[in-house]
Amino acid sequence: MMKTNIVELDSYAANPGDLSWEELETLEGCSFTRYDRTSAHLTVERAREADIVLTNKVVIDAEVMAQLPRLKYVGVLATGYNVVDIDAARARGITVTNIPAYSTMSVAQMVFAHLLNVTQQVALYDGAVKQGEWERSKDFCFYKAPLTELAGKTMGVVGLGHIGSAVAQIARAFGMRVLAYTSKTQTEEGIEATHDYDEVFRQADVLTLHCPLTPETRHLVNGTRLKMMKPSAILINTGRGPLVDEEALCEALKEGRLSAACLDVLTQEPPQRLPQAPNLYITPHLAWATKEARERLLHIATENIRAFLEGKPRNVVS
Repeated sequence: MMKTNIVELDSYAANPGDLSWEELETLEGCSFTRYDRTSAHLTVERAREADIVLTNKVVIDAEVMAQLPRLKYVGVLATGYNVVDIDAARARGITVTNIPAYSTMSVAQMVFAHLLNVTQQVALYDGAVKQGEWERSKDFCFYKAPLTELAGKTMGVVGLGHIGSAVAQIARAFGMRVLAYTSKTQTEEGIEATHDYDEVFRQADVLTLHCPLTPETRHLVNGTRLKMMKPSAILINTGRGPLVDEEALCEALKEGRLSAACLDVLTQEPPQRLPQAPNLYITPHLAWATKEARERLLHIATENIRAFLEGKPRNVVS
């Protein structure tokens, strides 16, 4: 019997070498080939004989699909699947799946990593101590920047999906009040819900974004809404870069109309021109990428393929 050919086009994204590929390598009736990275001009050549293609960031558009006669399945190794032309896949009868909810706690953890860095000034004080500033201080109590207690503050959560809900529960454990924008009619106990974005912007001491990117939410954080926020507020975006108008955000930070902003995602990734402003903290879109989350991702990817081969596809987006 002919084996099902599986080709992974950019394996480094999910597994830079610290995880095993055994589950995919030992799928019954399958052969598995992987490439750390694949540039656009090599995509067709490498996937030409593939029945199944796995991708994280390599684009599989209509032109590519037209040159892959055996292709039956595209597995996106991420939650977002904008790298695949869904309409073209549907027209060709190609199944497309994604990996939902694998990184919920990892992303929630990054929200608080950023938040605690800002409120406790961890990196600032670490650097000061290592440069001898505490040693040279006249006083034992060495103050370089004020610290902020989270208890009693309002956490504004935009979007109460898996990640937003996890963030809300962690915020409550810190003693924070949680006010969430959500389309849900019911929320968990202890979470105040609203259907008004502006109410969350006005009341939040910390505003964290966990909504999908849609025409409505593009530049949800803009010049107008930034003016609604408390000057002491902190903005955190681990969702999608274009939720934030970065130019307006930088202006607000420069003018002291916002205390700090923490971005794990940007409009352009990697950026050709890095946003510049005081109290702006940027990480390279890695909130999802704990080892545990990536292990779950690879396991779910394998189970998605297994289900497809058994005629019961799951996590299907097309």
